[in-house]
Amino acid sequence: MQTQAPLKALSTSIKIPGELRERLQRLAESRQRTPHALMIQAIENFVSREEKREAWRQEGIAAWEEYQRTGLHLTNAEAKEWLSQLAAGDNVEPPKCHI
Repeated sequence: MQTQAPLKALSTSIKIPGELRERLQRLAESRQRTPHALMIQAIENFVSREEKREAWRQEGIAAWEEYQRTGLHLTNAEAKEWLSQLAAGDNVEPPKCHI
């Protein structure tokens, strides 16, 4: 079995406005971390969040396309009733989609 080599870090530069740079430095000092570590964490958090948002958006697009293709749906009232039953602790099956 072949394993992948770890990805090498890519060096890049960004221009950070003075006030933001000062805020970052103060936060890094209070957290006993480097500004670089905080920036990496912030970028990782941003990318992860945006990937999830994009996946959710794509799921919505696929659902809309499926609805346009089949016409199958639930009404808002049907969905609310089902969710109310779940919230009340009833273990009920979701209603069947219809045209």
